[in-house]
Amino acid sequence: MRKASYNIVPKTEEILKNMGEQIKLARLRRDLSATLVAERAGISRASLWKVEAGNPSVAIGIYAAVLHALGGMDTDLELVARDDKRGRQMQDLNLITRKRATRRDD
Repeated sequence: MRKASYNIVPKTEEILKNMGEQIKLARLRRDLSATLVAERAGISRASLWKVEAGNPSVAIGIYAAVLHALGGMDTDLELVARDDKRGRQMQDLNLITRKRATRRDD
């Protein structure tokens, strides 16, 4: 079986790896077994291990399910791209303002 290839930049790989480690630490701090968290999330233990390793092939929905299984940590996902400064700047650059002559009342 061929391994899937992803166009993930090294910085993003590092972020995913750190996120996986943080998820694992959150599970261990709560003293929850991998089996229990996987069961609560509706996934296999192997999928949970991939999440905890920061594997980029795991769907974001599985990350969300694991975070929810850890006690509602999935609400923080709303913060992703919340303040899109670069996107707003690009949008502002594309806004064209029309200039009109002042209106005269005769």
